[in-house]
Amino acid sequence: MIAVLKPATETELSDMIAAAKAPLEIIGSGTKRHLGHPVQAAATLDMSAFSGVIAYEPEELILDVGAATPLAEIERMLGQRGQQLAFEPPDWSALLGSHGNGTVGGLVACNLSGPRRLKAGAVRDHILGIHGVTGAGNVFKAGARVVKNVTGYDMPKLLTGSYGTLAALTSVILKVLPAPETEETVVLTGLDDAQAVEAMSLAMQSACEVSAAAYIPGEAVYLRLEGIAPSVAYRRDQLGKVLKRGIEVMAAKSSIAKWQAIRDGAMFAENPRHPLWRISVAPSAAPGMIRVLKDKLDIRYLFDWAGGLVWLEVPPSHDAAAVLVRSSFASGHATLIRAPEATRAAVDVFQPQAPALAALSGRVKDAFDPRHVLNPGRMYRGI
Repeated sequence: MIAVLKPATETELSDMIAAAKAPLEIIGSGTKRHLGHPVQAAATLDMSAFSGVIAYEPEELILDVGAATPLAEIERMLGQRGQQLAFEPPDWSALLGSHGNGTVGGLVACNLSGPRRLKAGAVRDHILGIHGVTGAGNVFKAGARVVKNVTGYDMPKLLTGSYGTLAALTSVILKVLPAPETEETVVLTGLDDAQAVEAMSLAMQSACEVSAAAYIPGEAVYLRLEGIAPSVAYRRDQLGKVLKRGIEVMAAKSSIAKWQAIRDGAMFAENPRHPLWRISVAPSAAPGMIRVLKDKLDIRYLFDWAGGLVWLEVPPSHDAAAVLVRSSFASGHATLIRAPEATRAAVDVFQPQAPALAALSGRVKDAFDPRHVLNPGRMYRGI
């Protein structure tokens, strides 16, 4: 039976990590435990005590919370003040078979952003500061609620997306933004993959301030407009002129529901045994990549981020078709989001790194976690 360590303070956390003789798996609520390679740990480091709002300053658009604070709790609190996390955190509980959409620490550790990323930026673009403990047992803080210079400001960005392999986070300071008053979605039907990417590109290059652009094959292209009602109405009419084609309009309630489904990959939740990839490529390359894969596999897919992000579901297999998937594009990276544990142990979950980059990643790991006790191997084997 795996031991569970549950620190109540940063000092206790520091002591536990410093005393560790074998690998530790960092767990908040556990909803993202099945992302990445399986971690072979001797003990679980339960971070649930680091929960709660430390400071919320709505007027200053700043939120300081414990890393184990449930994301749902944060979003409710922000919603009451008409504010939001602009990078649109996804809820992958249905995709991954977990309960709830997890904690802010897990969100930061995995760097998960939704459809608004192409306008608002990623998680790391909204982080002002981080507190935590490194794999060497050192307590640290980087950034602050008010950033007056760049000293310490890049460490939060470095730790975002590190999947708990460098440090155990205890608190996070985030920038929040006003939520839009309303939204509408312009809908285009009857387009193929290439036409869809072309339409999304035109929309994003226009002055219409499209906040999200996605394409569901056989269904439609969806282009979201957000803001105050008169502005949304004006930009919707302008977008119709830019696209030079007939459009349909999805009102606020339906628009919210549609983008939540796109954000959460809802269409892929019905086949839990099918491996699921998220692939970042140049939007112009997405149709060609799909054309190559269609000739070899029975796939389902969705374009988000105006075609820059491809969700790809492939048939069950021992290797999740990793070689075929990664050979289908010349430049980009593919991440295996969902697959059985044996598959995630056997294939590269994250895009293999070039030798120079792999060496740099190893040096960063050694600097933060010299004994390799925090989530070792979760991202790349050996580190």
